[in-house]
Amino acid sequence: MTSAASEAHSLAEVIDCELRARGSSARASKERAYLKSELVHSGVGVPATRAVVREALRGVELDHDTVIALAEVLWNSASDADGMGGVTSGAPVYELRSAATMVLIQTKDRLGAGDSDFFERLLRQARTWALVDPLACDVIGPLSEHDEGFGPVLERWAVDEDFWIRRSALLAHLRPLREGRGDFARFARFADEMLDEKEFFIRKAIGWVLRDAARKRPELVFDWMLPRAHRASGVTMRELVKHLSPEQRNELLAAKESSRTRAGSG
Repeated sequence: MTSAASEAHSLAEVIDCELRARGSSARASKERAYLKSELVHSGVGVPATRAVVREALRGVELDHDTVIALAEVLWNSASDADGMGGVTSGAPVYELRSAATMVLIQTKDRLGAGDSDFFERLLRQARTWALVDPLACDVIGPLSEHDEGFGPVLERWAVDEDFWIRRSALLAHLRPLREGRGDFARFARFADEMLDEKEFFIRKAIGWVLRDAARKRPELVFDWMLPRAHRASGVTMRELVKHLSPEQRNELLAAKESSRTRAGSG
């Protein structure tokens, strides 16, 4: 076992032990039902999981290979018993996968486009917004803003058959656009191609990113959406108008309603 692998396994054991100690069977049952999850759940909330990871990594200098190894161990760790007292067939543990994403978030300065295949594998295996979104928003998003190597990756993800991968291509733009930075033109191109999709998680992601982009650049969002209002879903529209002026909001909603009226009369 390499030194990176050895250190990763030691840290993973600490994190696993601490999370088990904080588990709640009642919470595990509720979260598993809410997320419609097939993973093992221990019943530990996000703030508590984040605190465990932060404490485990305190004062520890991890190089790139150890970061990846630790995330791998946490992500792939399986359990034969869940936090509800039930037995599973060696399914991965949700809280450990959540901890893996937090490790990547906390150490993202050691990561880059060269790790995109690793990120993509996690996104494909995640199968839930609760794991996909922090990976896309808080790891890939900040990295892609400063690493041009992510450009071709996001372009490929935007046309992937897996809607979780397409959602990730959209959400990677959220944090930079929220701050008034980021590549709005690229996001807009991706969103335009997906605007007619029926998948809820795509519709929600488009609206979410536009909503946050409108915090700093409402005119940009308004001008882009107005000629497309007839194509936007209700989910998308309800999200994106939240930070627009009342006048802009009313004009967009009227444009969407007008298109529905014309379609109904036709």
